[in-house]
Amino acid sequence: MVVPHNNHTSDSNHQMQRAINLLIQLQDLHIARAQQEASMPGAQLKKLDESIGAMLGELPVEIRSHFSRLQKKGHLAVVPIARGVCSACGMNLPVSLEQAVRKAERLQPCPNCARILYYQDSLPRNTSSRSRKAVKMGIERFTSPELMIPGLSANSRDDAIAEITHLMEEKGFVDNGQLLLEEALKREAIVSTAVGKGLAFPHVRGVEGGGLTLALGTNKKGIKFGGPSRTLTRIIFFMVIPTAASAFYLKLLSGLTEAFREEDARDKLLKAPTPEALWTALLKTTKSTI
Repeated sequence: MVVPHNNHTSDSNHQMQRAINLLIQLQDLHIARAQQEASMPGAQLKKLDESIGAMLGELPVEIRSHFSRLQKKGHLAVVPIARGVCSACGMNLPVSLEQAVRKAERLQPCPNCARILYYQDSLPRNTSSRSRKAVKMGIERFTSPELMIPGLSANSRDDAIAEITHLMEEKGFVDNGQLLLEEALKREAIVSTAVGKGLAFPHVRGVEGGGLTLALGTNKKGIKFGGPSRTLTRIIFFMVIPTAASAFYLKLLSGLTEAFREEDARDKLLKAPTPEALWTALLKTTKSTI
């Protein structure tokens, strides 16, 4: 779809950039809704539906219709360009198209998958591949003993996420832990990723340049993380998610929720005294669900 261009270039660019920002926010809301359904059915869905409806109403009819058609095909309708390729389907894009996306004078679809493209230069890049060289099974495909933190020292949500993102940078899994933290907190502002039973699933999507990566931190005393139940969070699964893995992330989330539904399973993580013990407990407990 191409939005008609007019002679008022500055106004047109401003309006189109606003439309792109709305589409990105809308997509985040849709994925947040899917996350809530996967992890805790019924939680906050009414609030999310109201927000989605209000935001849709701010878009021009043509753009709204096109976005809705793409959404019906999958969760991803708006995707960033990553190193000259569509981050959803992997097609190499012509330089002229990449430049047109940067200008944001009109919406530009990917020639291959038809998703709406946008340009971003702010998200940190997932850099580590050393833990994925060998063929692995289950959840060990997405994480590493290096990313286990038994006994988080933090006593607040923001500090806990900061502790995890700092470790990811220190171990070479991301370039910029501070920027990752900022993006994660923006996501928390949409709706809390705490889902009850002491679990939380903070994450950042659109982290290109590597695979889906999971870090895990525990805190026996518990942390105020928000969420509908206001219970303390004791187990934090933090994920960085490339655009192409967004749909699979929901399956991983569902598998983690199922694996740690029972208190005994959660206790195995909380009682692990070392990163190695936490890693072993994670692998054993998720063996049948992931």
